[in-house]
Amino acid sequence: MLRRRHLGRISFAEANDFQRALMRASDDYVLLFEHPPTYTRGIRTLDEHFLVPPESLDAVVIDADRGGDVTYHAPGQVVAWAIVTVDDDPSAGKVHVTRLEDAVIATVRSFDPDGTLGHVDRLAGYPGVWADVLGRPSKIAAVGVRTERNESGARRTLHGVALNVDIDLTGFNAIVPCGIPDKPVASMKSLGLDVTSLEVEERLGEELERRLGTNATVARVDRSAASTTSERPLLRRLRKAGVDPDAGIALHSRKPSWLRVQAHMGSEYQSLRTLTEDLRLVTVCEEAGCPNIFECWSAGTATFMVNGERCTRACGFCLIDTRKPLALDPTEPDRVAEAVVRLKLKHAVITCVARDDLADGGAGAIAATVLAIRERSPETDVEVLTSDLKGDEDSLQLLINVRPEVLNHNIETVARLQRAVRPSAGYLRSLTVLARARAAGLTTKSGLMVGLGEAVEEVYETLVDLAAVGVSIVTIGQYLRPTEQHLPVARWWEPAEFDELARFGMSLGLSHVQSSPLTRSSYHAREALSDATPVAVPSRR
Repeated sequence: MLRRRHLGRISFAEANDFQRALMRASDDYVLLFEHPPTYTRGIRTLDEHFLVPPESLDAVVIDADRGGDVTYHAPGQVVAWAIVTVDDDPSAGKVHVTRLEDAVIATVRSFDPDGTLGHVDRLAGYPGVWADVLGRPSKIAAVGVRTERNESGARRTLHGVALNVDIDLTGFNAIVPCGIPDKPVASMKSLGLDVTSLEVEERLGEELERRLGTNATVARVDRSAASTTSERPLLRRLRKAGVDPDAGIALHSRKPSWLRVQAHMGSEYQSLRTLTEDLRLVTVCEEAGCPNIFECWSAGTATFMVNGERCTRACGFCLIDTRKPLALDPTEPDRVAEAVVRLKLKHAVITCVARDDLADGGAGAIAATVLAIRERSPETDVEVLTSDLKGDEDSLQLLINVRPEVLNHNIETVARLQRAVRPSAGYLRSLTVLARARAAGLTTKSGLMVGLGEAVEEVYETLVDLAAVGVSIVTIGQYLRPTEQHLPVARWWEPAEFDELARFGMSLGLSHVQSSPLTRSSYHAREALSDATPVAVPSRR
């Protein structure tokens, strides 16, 4: 099975860690995206191929483990990476490169079928794809790949091609592109082709699909142009993603029977509420309006929310306060640990608001809370439910270093609806956070909501991607609209549909899928951990 993913604009580091995670996947992948301004050095790059000091460039400069020399990436260039299994023989890499080049040639020619704007083909002795510009060969697409065996012994490919569509070619002036000093770089625009990157990306994806696999499935993030209507941004984003907010279920409509929760405000519930008030703690159970609060609190469990109660993001589904955050409270880690001790918790869940105002995204304070719990209650398993930390590797490493039993990060929704549901986050970024944590040996977990306008097949594809990056535990629940100011519910998913999602997820090799209308991220968290496939990690004691 070939899975095609259109991922939008992503950093090289995140794309690279994602493709590395896909090395162990059983399915093949084609990833299509663009980078912010970035120079990548292949394994054969010479220092003199930078014509100016790299540190002086207004762009990221990064080493890549692909073949080839230095090249430049920026918006207006379509990058396509293929992570596919190839024959285990010395010629496999060359055959694969030929297929990539063929796909690029076919793509460019499809926009100029008569070849009136210049002949596009290979150039003997030089990799990549070339265009004849006024009788001079000019490089229109660079190619750089590598192949290696994964842990199962299959030979898989990495990296791919970068096709210049309407990229600013002056970015190449700082380097000797691909280490070839006597041949210039061109773009489809410089050939006179008036096409957009999105049009080219779609066609290139189709051409790669024809050459690399069959029965392909496709998922894409929304990259439609901004709307100029006066409608609220939240609703505009939803329309652009293909969901009609006017067709949603009204906030005060009667819920189906399976979504009606009876309050059981017993002594355990009242005791925990008194404790959180006494210790001045915030629980996501209350802040997010979780429907399971009575069940979980009556069982003496809760999810503690650290780093304050004000979030720097305004996701379309969330009830948490979005006013300007206050300074971190240095006593909070000890107060959470005290609550864990008093409650005699065997499994503590520590979540957080997004703190994009902090250099580390709040990761340091979360790590301090984990350490405080370990000090006071060393037998308690700790689950961390974190934001994406803006994709920063150093911030995530702070959490990895304290070795929580579970690192949970919610992908929340399918690729197409990411921009509408959580405009400050991203599908690929979430997968990369999970991939990095799994590569560090942590048990990883993620969750998503349904009922926002997604198709069943899109949920399946999201589960496939989560499994592909090594996630062990997944939670799936029905989205419930907190207020009129939040995203509408598109439909109610029925219990049997949740059961089917769980069956599908387990068929992918996920260790535990908690799927029901009222499931939330921390629902039955302890039971989920007990089902998770053990991961060999260094001792935390």
